[in-house]
Amino acid sequence: MKAILKPYLQPAFLICALVLLTAATSKSLVIQALGWQLTKHPLPLQNALHEMDESALEPFVVVNKTRIDNPDVLAALGTEDYLQWLLEDPQAEDGSPTQFAMVFVTYYTGDPDIVPHVPDECYVGGGNVRKGGFVDTARLNRGGQGDQQTLNYQNILFGRTNDPMHAGGSDFYVAYLFHANGQYSGSRTETRRILGQNFLSRYSYFSKVEWQFFGQMATPFGRQRIYPDRQETVEASERLLNILLPVLENDHWPDWEAANREDTSS
Repeated sequence: MKAILKPYLQPAFLICALVLLTAATSKSLVIQALGWQLTKHPLPLQNALHEMDESALEPFVVVNKTRIDNPDVLAALGTEDYLQWLLEDPQAEDGSPTQFAMVFVTYYTGDPDIVPHVPDECYVGGGNVRKGGFVDTARLNRGGQGDQQTLNYQNILFGRTNDPMHAGGSDFYVAYLFHANGQYSGSRTETRRILGQNFLSRYSYFSKVEWQFFGQMATPFGRQRIYPDRQETVEASERLLNILLPVLENDHWPDWEAANREDTSS
C-alpha cells in the first residue's frame, strides 16, 4: 500500500495538487464575486411565434402556414418555437420575382451553446450549391422623427442541381439575420460573440429570421418559379423587414431589458 501511495506523497505532486485546488476554489470565488451567471435560464416568448397576428403584417397576406409533423425533423431543428409562413405582396405585379416571401423564424433559449441551421449549410445539405455570399443592409424605420437603424444580414446565393421540381436551374437568394439577447446580429459569428459575452444575465436567447423571395411565371409547361436578382432582393427585404421585425419585437421576442431589471430587483 505504501508503495502505491508513495508517488502521490512526493512534494512535487502535493504542490501541484494544492495549486490546482487553490485555482479551482479561487475561480469559483471570483465568478461569485463578479456576479457572473454561467448557467442560463429560459426566457419565454411574449407570445408563440405561430400565433402571430396576420393583420399586423399588412399589406402582406398570409397564404400558407407550415407546421413540422416529422419528429425527427423537429428534433434536428432543435426547437418547437418557430414560424414558417408563405406571404404574398398584393401590391406586387403578377409575375414579379418578389411577389411571394417565404419567412422562417426560429427561437432558442436557455443554454444555446451554438447557433445552428444557417441556410449556408442546410440548403447545401438539401442538394443545392452555394455560389456566393454577401453582407447586405436594411434600414429599419424607428419612431416618427425619421430615425433609422441599419441592420446587416447575410444574403446567400444558391444554384439548383438536378432537381426535377425546379426546372430551369435558376439561382436564388436566401437571406437571414439574428436577434440575440436584445441585439440584432448579422452573422452566426457575431451571434456567438453576443451569447459568449453574456456574463451578468441569468437568461440567454437567440432568434433567427430567414426569408426568400420568388414569383411565378406562366410557361407552356405550367407555372414556374422565378427569382429576384440581388438588388431586387435587397429592396424587397427592406420592405419586408420594416413590417415583420417590429411585430416580432413588440409582440413576440422577450423584452430583454425588462427581464433583467425584474431579475435584479427580485
